[in-house]
Amino acid sequence: MKSNFLFLSIIFLSYISQSNAQTWSGEVAQIFYNKCTACHHPGGAAPFSLMTHAEVSPLAAAVYQCVNTGEMPPWPPDNNYQQYQHNRALSNSEKTTIINWLNNGAQEGNATQTPPPPVYSSTTFLGNGDLQVQIPTYMSKATTHDDYVCFNIPTNLTQNRIIKAVEVVPGNREIVHHCLVYLDPNSAETTDTIGGNCASPNNGTTKLITGYTPGATPMILPSADPLKLGLDIGPGSSIYFAMHYPVGSYGQYDSTKVILHFYPVGTTNVRQINAGPLLADYNFSLPANQVTQLNAFFPAASGATIPTNFSVLSVFPHMHLLGTNIKAYAYKAGADTIKFVNVPKWDFMWQDFYFFKHLQKVPTGYKLKSEGTYDNTANNPNNPNSPPQTVFSGFNTTDEMFLTYFHYLPYQPGDETYDLEALSVLSVNNMLAFEPSTIVAYPNPFTENITIEFPVGLSSTDLIYLYDAYGHLISKLPFDIGATQIQLQLNSNSADINPAAASSIPNGVYYISARLNGKLLTKKLIKL
Repeated sequence: MKSNFLFLSIIFLSYISQSNAQTWSGEVAQIFYNKCTACHHPGGAAPFSLMTHAEVSPLAAAVYQCVNTGEMPPWPPDNNYQQYQHNRALSNSEKTTIINWLNNGAQEGNATQTPPPPVYSSTTFLGNGDLQVQIPTYMSKATTHDDYVCFNIPTNLTQNRIIKAVEVVPGNREIVHHCLVYLDPNSAETTDTIGGNCASPNNGTTKLITGYTPGATPMILPSADPLKLGLDIGPGSSIYFAMHYPVGSYGQYDSTKVILHFYPVGTTNVRQINAGPLLADYNFSLPANQVTQLNAFFPAASGATIPTNFSVLSVFPHMHLLGTNIKAYAYKAGADTIKFVNVPKWDFMWQDFYFFKHLQKVPTGYKLKSEGTYDNTANNPNNPNSPPQTVFSGFNTTDEMFLTYFHYLPYQPGDETYDLEALSVLSVNNMLAFEPSTIVAYPNPFTENITIEFPVGLSSTDLIYLYDAYGHLISKLPFDIGATQIQLQLNSNSADINPAAASSIPNGVYYISARLNGKLLTKKLIKL
C-alpha cells in the first residue's frame, strides 16, 4: 500500500513539475530577446541566430554549458563595482529560469503565445550613416605570427563635420581579432601591410576614436540637448585602421569598414571628447612559472595628480592571454575612490569600451591607477606556451599588453547627473530609416500621443510589444478586443505602459512588434 502511494505521489509530483515548467513561449523567449539576440540574430555579430525555439532547442546542451558557467552572454565587468550601459549579464533569476527550462526538456509551450521579438533592421545597427570609409580587400598573412597591418584611408571630406556615432563593421568577423580606429586630421600616416607588425600610428596628431573587438557595440554619443558630445573631422583627413588578424587566418580575406554619423552642418554647443590609453605600461616582463602583479598610474610621475577636473565617458581595459584580472580607478588621500572597471575573470575574447550610465567626474588632485594580474604558469589554461616561457610587452597575441583606454572630456557642472543610457537613445533618432509595414502609425514622428492602426481586428490571443532601438523590451501593450487601433501616450506619467518602465520612455527610436493571428508585424516609431 505504501509503495503504491509512493508511486502515485511520484507521478503526481512529476505531473505538477511538468505542468509548471518554464517554456520558450511563456518565460524563456523574452530572456533571450533581452540578453542574447542583439548579437544572435540573422545578420548579427554572432555566427548563428537564437531568435526562435527551432534555432535554440538543437543547441540545448551548448546553451546549458555556456549559461551555467557564465560564458554567455559575455559580460566581463563586475556590475557591483560600476554600472554601464547595455548590460548583457543574466540576473540570477534569469539564469535559473533558463537552466530549469533546459533541464525540463526545453519545451516550446504554446507557439502562438510566444512574445513578438525585437526588430533588427539590417546587418548594421545604425544603418548606412553619412560617410563610409573602407579598407581595400586584404588577405591575412598570419601564419606563425599574428598579422598587424595599418590602412590610412582618405575621407574625401570638403568641409568640417562633427562625429556623433561610429560603427565598425568587420568584413570578415571570423578573422578580425580587433580594429582600432583613429582620426588622422592631416593624412600624415601611411598604409603599412608589409611587415605584419604595424599596430599603431606614428604621429602624435593622430587620435583614437573607438575600437572593435568581438561583441563590441557602436560608439553612440549623446547628441541632443542637454548634452551634445562629438569629435571634429575636417577636410584633408583620413581614417587610420589598425587591424589585427590572428594566427590561423592566413589566406582569408577581409574588408572592414567604418560608418560615421555626423551632426547636421551648423550644429553648435557640441563638446569635444578625447580617447586614449591614459593607463599604460609598455616596458615589462612576465617571468615563466610566476604570477605577476602590474600597476600603471596617470599622471605617471610620482606625486603628480590630475591638474584639472574632467569627466570620463567610458573605459576599455586591455590584456592578452596571460591576464587573469584587471581593475582601474581614481584615488585621492582622504577622499572616495572613483571606480571605473573591475574585471575579476579576464577573457581575452570579450573586450569592449564600456560606457558608463553616468559621466564619472574626476576632480583635481586625484590620480588614476590600474592593477592587473598575469598568470604565466602551467595552471593557466590560456597560456600559449608549454612549458611556460618569459613573456614581454609586445604586439603579438603571445606577447602581453597592459593598457586601459578612456573616452574623456573637460568637466562641466552637472555632468555627473546626466542619464547617458537615455541620452544615447536620443542619438539614434534619425539614424535608422523607416521600413515598409502594414501597421500604420500617426503622427510619426510624434511627441506624446500616437495612434497605432492594425490591418485586422485584435483578438485575445494577439500580442503587441514595444521595444527600443537596442532591442530592449519597454512594455507589453494593452488593447481592446476587436479594435483595429490603439492610442498610446508615451510620457513618464502614462497609464498605457508598465509604470516600472515609464522612466525608460525618453525621446528616441522604438519598434512595435506584434504577433497577430500567428503572423509577425513590425512598425518603427520615432518620439521627439
